[in-house]
Amino acid sequence: MLCARMASAFRATIEQIGINPFLALPPRRLAALFEAAGKQRGPIPVLIEIGGATFRQNLVKYQGAWRLYLNTPMRTAAGKSVGQGVTLKVEFDPAPRVEPMPPALRRALAESAEAKSAFALLAPSRKKEIQRYLNSAKTVATVERNVAKVVAWLTGKAPAGLAVLGSGPGARRR
Repeated sequence: MLCARMASAFRATIEQIGINPFLALPPRRLAALFEAAGKQRGPIPVLIEIGGATFRQNLVKYQGAWRLYLNTPMRTAAGKSVGQGVTLKVEFDPAPRVEPMPPALRRALAESAEAKSAFALLAPSRKKEIQRYLNSAKTVATVERNVAKVVAWLTGKAPAGLAVLGSGPGARRR
């Protein structure tokens, strides 16, 4: 549930940049979010209430403009698509964004000093994304398969063409 100080709803039109649907927030909303966050740089964590559902998201600056990207579950909750207006509420979310370490990844890193060292050198955002990806897997088999891919990537032993994780320690060694 969003708190009362930002509870007033507003309307915005869903726009698209490339394949990414987003909303441009009104200047007053941006100013209130900047004040609540105590910053005007970097991602700003927010809570969004749209279509009766609440979502956690980051407000980000891209190509000089602040954008609130709307993923498929958000647009589905609103029953809206690109080009349509949507009513929503947005507030700063001070809760830390912590992604737990998947137990299978913890075990794999404990078994490989090389992978553990490479993982420790990753940017916090990369670690978080790897953990989020593994935590979203629906079956144990999928988790185990993807943990093996992560370890291979971290140790530079990933097969050519494994670009799921982007650049990193594994990519530098090729």
